[in-house]
Amino acid sequence: MKPSNAPDYLNPAIPPGMARVKIPVLEADSKTIAGYGQLFDRPDDIEIEITRWPAQGWRPVDSDCGDEGGTTEGIFVSEWKGDILYGSNEAVGGRYILGYATEPEDADDRHQGDPESLLLWHANYHPDGGQLFFPQEKKPFLVPLAKPGDDVKPEDFVCFSFDGSKGLYIHPNIWHDGVFAVSGKHRFFDKQGAVHARVSVDFPREFGCLLEIPLKNN
Repeated sequence: MKPSNAPDYLNPAIPPGMARVKIPVLEADSKTIAGYGQLFDRPDDIEIEITRWPAQGWRPVDSDCGDEGGTTEGIFVSEWKGDILYGSNEAVGGRYILGYATEPEDADDRHQGDPESLLLWHANYHPDGGQLFFPQEKKPFLVPLAKPGDDVKPEDFVCFSFDGSKGLYIHPNIWHDGVFAVSGKHRFFDKQGAVHARVSVDFPREFGCLLEIPLKNN
């Protein structure tokens, strides 16, 4: 089923009884992350890729324009409150429910227990440019990614595990949904294309499922 509207990030209204699709978790290193992006030690070492505005017909966009939108930056916060993982992104003024530790209809954000798994309901990609995340604290975090293509399926996703010592740069058109704290609150420096075009996949409505990522061993 094709989505018809932009996601309501703070009220996903996920139907009950969703199936779960477990996705593999790999330790992020230069080999495993190849094709998705790259690891880095300092944000200044990375130049954000900006994608040229697409031509509407057979006439090409002039080679000296169409990629001048620049970048935007700010702090991305990933924070567990009970069973709900919240996110916020200063760079684009976004606030989100990124995922859940239990069935969404049972989720309670008023307790202090650490989550044992993460249920992901949404992902997107940016056709206009790349995006980087650099941890402000050396703590582990997770990032699910999938290779480009609008016919993406839940089983195309791989979750990468980071120890917090390096940042992650994601190429344009790579499916992702921010960065996920394993527990508590985690802050990241974020830099991305300023146009912020977003193409989304809604797993419950398109595939009747949620992506499941174990957290206990991360």
